[in-house]
Amino acid sequence: MPVRNGSTGLGQNRCVDIKQIEYFVQVANTGSFSRAADLLGMTQPALSRQVRALEVELRETLLLRNGRGVALTEPGRQLLARGREILKLMQEARQELGALRGEPVGQIVIGLPPSLARRITVQLIERFQREMPRAKLAVVEGFSSHIGEWLSAGRVDLGLVYNPEPHPNLEQEPVLEEKLCLVGPPDLVHRAEVSLAEVAGLPLVMPQWGHSFRRLMETQAMLAGLKLHIAWEVSSVPTILDMVRRGHGHAALTGSAVAAGTSPGELTLATIVEPSISSILCMAWSAQRRRDALHLRAAAMLKQLCQAGET
Repeated sequence: MPVRNGSTGLGQNRCVDIKQIEYFVQVANTGSFSRAADLLGMTQPALSRQVRALEVELRETLLLRNGRGVALTEPGRQLLARGREILKLMQEARQELGALRGEPVGQIVIGLPPSLARRITVQLIERFQREMPRAKLAVVEGFSSHIGEWLSAGRVDLGLVYNPEPHPNLEQEPVLEEKLCLVGPPDLVHRAEVSLAEVAGLPLVMPQWGHSFRRLMETQAMLAGLKLHIAWEVSSVPTILDMVRRGHGHAALTGSAVAAGTSPGELTLATIVEPSISSILCMAWSAQRRRDALHLRAAAMLKQLCQAGET
């Protein structure tokens, strides 16, 4: 759909394609042509050509390319603000027209933590395509803290976050509660339960500060007067599981996080007790967002997928 504009120096025969605005906004949001191309399902050269065509059409340099990605120029910052408004209006219009027909339409961006994304993303995409063929889905991965920021900024429409803090700009609904477990190779964990005091004496492979599992463990250890023995800090859950397999330490994770990255029998789990430590998965969305048919259907689908894998 072309957006014609005869008052900004473009000339009366010039027009800007709405898709070019969408491409530009995605590159600006991600700060990278490669990440934006992945999200948009197109090649990086094709995306670069479209953004360059937009710059030529507007006779402005919108993005400065560098080795770390892209940076917005001042015209780029102005267009980003307007572009987000245009895309929001277009999405709302599509959704309102779709609501008249009683079907979900438009696009929704869903944020998932990496361990959960590995388990449910393919199922989510397949169900979404089958049940809502006129709607579009984009899935992005990030730690819970990052997803919360993206929701507040409007970059993500719906997210799953572990153990979130209350936030005035977000609505949050508990979806799933799981106990944290000690994870180790089969020859190192022999019991169904293990106390937190015993866990504190073992070398642990854990994510850095800010990760929900790390916060939970550190908080409970502090309240119990214990200090955890952090042997290695690794942000990737699959890499943590690889290190545990190779005997570099133990992990503290939920059963579903382990199941997503291992085959049966590769690792053993013992539920942490005295005290038991629960991780709560919540669905979150912006408090300012109007929940239309697409948002509600996608939320229900996510909830079902999460609870279907409950251990």
